[in-house]
Order: sequence, then C-alpha cells, then structure tokens
Amino acid sequence: MKSEAYFLIRYGQSEQAFERRPIELESAKEGELCIEVESFGLNYADVMARNKLYREAPPLPAVLGYEVVGKVVEVGSSDQEQLLDRRVLAFTRFGGYGKHVVTKVSACVPIDDLSGNKALALATQYVTAYYMSEHLSPLRKGDHVLIHAASGGVGIALIQLAKRAGATVIAKVGSDEKMEFARNMGADHVINYKKQDYVQEVKDWLGTKRLDVVFNPVAGKTFKWDLGLLGSGGRLFLYGGSDLMGRKWGVFSGLNFMRQMGLLIPIAFMMRSKSLLGVNMLKVADYKEEVLQNCLEEVVRLTQKGELNPPEGRMFDHNQLAQAHTLLESGTSIGKIGINW
Repeated sequence: MKSEAYFLIRYGQSEQAFERRPIELESAKEGELCIEVESFGLNYADVMARNKLYREAPPLPAVLGYEVVGKVVEVGSSDQEQLLDRRVLAFTRFGGYGKHVVTKVSACVPIDDLSGNKALALATQYVTAYYMSEHLSPLRKGDHVLIHAASGGVGIALIQLAKRAGATVIAKVGSDEKMEFARNMGADHVINYKKQDYVQEVKDWLGTKRLDVVFNPVAGKTFKWDLGLLGSGGRLFLYGGSDLMGRKWGVFSGLNFMRQMGLLIPIAFMMRSKSLLGVNMLKVADYKEEVLQNCLEEVVRLTQKGELNPPEGRMFDHNQLAQAHTLLESGTSIGKIGINW
C-alpha cells in the first residue's frame, strides 16, 4: 500500500527534524490489520528520540509514534472481518506518525464514537499508569502517593487511578497553572517544585507519616530524594529519565545523571523493606503482549463507564508537528498532545 508519513530525518530542533515522505506498507498478515489514521499522539519518548536520548528508537530515517486512532481498512485474516470499518484505538511499535499503519489485532480496541483526543490519552499514558497502579503493584486505600509530572498524561491518569483506589495524592508540578489543574483532577496536596523544596514540603505535609508509593519519570537526583521519603513497605516506580533533557555535555551529562542517582545496593532495599520497580512499556509489549492488551481494554472500558475521564488536551494539524513537539519539550503543556491528519 502506498501511503505517507512524517519521518524523523535528523536529531535536534524540531523545526529541522521531520520531513513528510511517501512510504510503502506491506499488506496486513494474519493477526494484523491496517488502519487509516485519523490522529496520532505525541509522547515524551518521541522528544527523547528526537534528541538522540532514547536507545529503543529505530535508526534514521525513522517513523516515530506509539498510538493512533483511525478506521480499520484491511485485516489479515477472515476471522477479523468484523473489525473492518470500525473506529479503533491502537498501539504501534513505532510507525504511528503515518497516514496508514499496520499493527497487531491484539494491540487494538474498538472505541466507536469516543473522542479521538481522549482516546489517544488512554493508550500510552493511561495504559502505563494502569499497568503500574493496578497490575504491577496495585494501590491500596490509605496509601500516601507522590506523583511527579502530575499534570502530564501519565500523571493525570495516576491521580485519577489513585483517587479511585482511595489513596491520598501529593502532586508535583512546575507552575501555578498546573497546581490548579492538579487540584481539579483530585490531588489532595500540590507542590510547585520551581518555587518550593518538594522534599521538605512532602515531609511537612505528611508529618510523622512516610510515603507508600512514588511515581517518578524524572530520575536523576530526585531518585535518591524519593527513596529517602519512602517508608518501610514503600515502592518507587521509575518509568522515565526526563532529567537528562537539556543537558549539553553529552556523555559527561549521562555520567553525572547516573552519579546523581547514586549507588544501588540490593541488600539495602531488603533491609529497609523498600522496592524499586522499573517500567518500560515497550518491553512489556514485547514480552507480555496479553498484559498490554488487557490494560488497554480496561482503560477504555473504565472511560466508557465514566470511571476515568481523560481531559481534552491540545490537538494540532499534521503540518504543525514541529510546533507540537516544541510545546511538549517545553514542559508547559497540560494533558495529551495529539496530531490530526
């Protein structure tokens, strides 16, 4: 099939990084389907890939993208014909910045008339949050939870899922506007880390209590600080390294990033009864396909029931891809950023 896609052709600033090119797609094989894309989502991993900081990204020229909303136009086997012409939300193993994509049937779920912007947030962001907080190590009523980047896609999902579980939520954000947004999402206490020492704020707010759970996509020096805030039985989810962004010294910045995280001694985690859980959803998709499928189906089901409510984020036209990338990289956006074809 002849189609087109936005290719990442060089690393660096978004204005020079992407080019719209024709692409030839193979027909869907058994267990696959082809989707005519209505819209696709942006993720911070895309920004990391554009800055040559994401080791999982394919070599250049590459078509990035992890999720799409669109109509099924081809199936690889007759037993999947009921999906033809259905509107679906789907994961892609890269390739999402295309006008058409071929992906696995197991990576799709019908969404019918669900808003495209809401649906895009459900894929990578809400599935990541659901996997951590409901599947890997479920949150419990009474847990005290710290959420970094709480106004981002995963952070918003974590606030909603944590409150649904009966947990108390401390949200860490980077502006007064985001503070108000996190409160509206249900956070019990909100910290602007650019104006306040978040470690001291957490200690002051908890008093004699300690954190039970931390969700951290930042890493760097925050990792050691968060470990110090955890109580016995606590667990720290590490699912990103955004603290690497903006560092200008190449390999030296990487080494300093690791130095700031400190030396991990496994026996110390046992002695203090603390847990570190690393999460890379690409690896989950590769080795636990059925888990990813279940998480995707569940977040769609909960949204359709009204138990989850992804806020409407900002949608751009496809010829504004560079501007959308710049906004996401700036750290000033709230909610999901998507691109309409």
